[in-house]
Amino acid sequence: MENMFDNKVAAHFIERIEKLTPQSTPQWGKMNATQMLAHCNVTYEMTYENIHPKPGAIVRFILKLLVKPNVVGPNPYKKNNSTAPQFIITDNRDFETEKNRLLHYIKHTQALGAEHFENRDSHSFGKLTSDQWNTMFAKHLTHHLTQFDI
Repeated sequence: MENMFDNKVAAHFIERIEKLTPQSTPQWGKMNATQMLAHCNVTYEMTYENIHPKPGAIVRFILKLLVKPNVVGPNPYKKNNSTAPQFIITDNRDFETEKNRLLHYIKHTQALGAEHFENRDSHSFGKLTSDQWNTMFAKHLTHHLTQFDI
């Protein structure tokens, strides 16, 4: 998995995102480019912002048991995979706003570095290693940039 905490890797993701336009079309799925950017921002909102309610103990246990291995594991996401309700973006958003938010989150994450994330509690999965955080960030972005052939 590419290391999001490495400056060159983060810069490469940023270059890829910069290639997106509001007219970019997906190879699969229902989201347009703006919605995809907003969707990718949710991961970072859950990491840095306090705007999404945390799941209760039972739901969190289920997420850790059933979802966490897919999110932080090495296998790529399948096309048209189901997603959590917070990640479903159906409304209209501003492309530049969503793109700039995502670029900011990537730069901020890279600047904080791996040590910042080691054994840090995640929104849904409990404590993660920095490698698991990295996998979650990089795999999700890779999946959706590939969705838009970028």
